[in-house]
Amino acid sequence: MQPKMTISRAVIYAALILFALYFLFPLYVMLSTSFKDIDQLRSGNLLTPPTHWTVDPWIKAWSGACTGVRCDGMQPFFMNSVRMVIPAVLISSIIGAFNGYVLTHWRFRGADPIFTMILVGCFIPFQAILLPMARFEGLLGLSNSITGLVVVHVIYGIAFTTMFFRNFYVSIPAELVKAARIDGAGFFTIFTKILMPVSLPIFMVCLIWQFTQIWNDFLFGIVFSGVDSMPITVALNNLVNTSTGVKEYNVDMAGAIIAALPTLLVYIVAGRYFVRGLTAGAVKG
Repeated sequence: MQPKMTISRAVIYAALILFALYFLFPLYVMLSTSFKDIDQLRSGNLLTPPTHWTVDPWIKAWSGACTGVRCDGMQPFFMNSVRMVIPAVLISSIIGAFNGYVLTHWRFRGADPIFTMILVGCFIPFQAILLPMARFEGLLGLSNSITGLVVVHVIYGIAFTTMFFRNFYVSIPAELVKAARIDGAGFFTIFTKILMPVSLPIFMVCLIWQFTQIWNDFLFGIVFSGVDSMPITVALNNLVNTSTGVKEYNVDMAGAIIAALPTLLVYIVAGRYFVRGLTAGAVKG
């Protein structure tokens, strides 16, 4: 049976709709502005929808806008972010899964202090590790490279992924692992054949978390990247702050949406696993 529409329920729905419109309003301004030409920007205002739709700002933002001294658009920097994000997310998630497995089902002396020290890494601000990380990358010869950015994000993300997987694996009965040991399953067999197949929800949590953090990061990108390895967030900053004649807000808005689209798509595709994975293990551990 359908629930009756009471006054209190109507008020809740109205408030939710109001909050949704409040948060969607900037997106509307960005989209409408990105489809306007310069004449419409001069004659109208940000709230009016486009009278003549055009995709020229999107084309220019992707392949022709100036980001500093370069005028080849956002495309090369978008690909830099893709080459950075994919390995960083996969490596940090796999290491976090392995750490969580060891800290829960193959406990050893000092496991709790080690987990506490890893957990402290979640609260260390980005700025605190800039100098030691720069020194470390210089010793490895990875400065100003995409590989160096991958290493930075993997190291910083291991604390979060370990925490997520550890809390998830605590909820898996220890008897299941003990039974596998009795049947002759070894360390890696239990990890790959028993725990990994049931880890999809928490993998989605790590994927969304890490992808969002790494893709949207600006500080590491501007500190540890070079001219040819800048991620898209740094390129977007350069695009917005580059002045060559008339300020093209439509191109800036198109570039901002291009930079935000991947994280939006990740949430749409995998968002339903996010809350499920976070709440798994919330009762135990």
